[in-house]
Amino acid sequence: MESKKFRLCKLLCAGLILIGAILSAPVETKAFSDQVIQHGATGDDVVELQARLQYAGFYNKTIDGVFGWSTYWALRNFQYEFGMEIDGVAGQQAKDKLVSMTKYDKAFVMRQIQEGNTFTYYGGTPQENQVKKRGNGGGGNNANSNAPTTSAVNVPNGYSQNDIKLMANAVHGEARGEPYVGQVAVAAVILNRVEDPSFPNTISGVIFEPRAFTAVADGQIWLTPDETAEQAVLDAINGWDPSGGAIYYFNPNTATSPWIWGRPQIKTIGEHIFCM
Repeated sequence: MESKKFRLCKLLCAGLILIGAILSAPVETKAFSDQVIQHGATGDDVVELQARLQYAGFYNKTIDGVFGWSTYWALRNFQYEFGMEIDGVAGQQAKDKLVSMTKYDKAFVMRQIQEGNTFTYYGGTPQENQVKKRGNGGGGNNANSNAPTTSAVNVPNGYSQNDIKLMANAVHGEARGEPYVGQVAVAAVILNRVEDPSFPNTISGVIFEPRAFTAVADGQIWLTPDETAEQAVLDAINGWDPSGGAIYYFNPNTATSPWIWGRPQIKTIGEHIFCM
């Protein structure tokens, strides 16, 4: 028969094994809250959304908890890629898909934000390779040189693939059917506005500024652009500006605003008059 001492040792060992199993088991945490996350939202849900989108390679901007246009466009690309309704709104379907295919280390992400470190959160890259401590070269939370190549890599002059796609959509919606030089000129106007202090300083900000582009107002910006539109955008980014520095253009056959006719005109390309 077993002695009391032996039975006590067995019980203690079993207890230690059970505790070890509990401690080593992954901790299940509730992903996101129940809210629908959309443009203009802020807070922890947006941090998680940005981190998970970046983990999957769809978002390469700052993880800052502010749902701006970069987050919106990254989410639309994600929805398109996985056959969801493309609305730029993180409802339950989009959140469930992100949770199923990504990991989210909330403690890691929040710590980097609180400490003001430059960091990224790309899946498959060790966390220690994704962080630059504050004061150790560089500032802000932009993607660093240790980030892997993903579907959101940068292109000439620091414009992201999301910027290129959004501009191509705008050029296609605004100028399809125009001569190629005219499509480049429309892309150049967008870039000129980004540099002009009178306009927003981001691609998405310029394109989605209220009443700025007809293609946004009538929904044609969401038509699938062709390769010509994308090439026109790349030519404009690389320095070709057939518009002559214009920040406005209009079609004289359809324009109804007396204001636009009063702008200093530079040149006519195709059906568009480009002006200052």
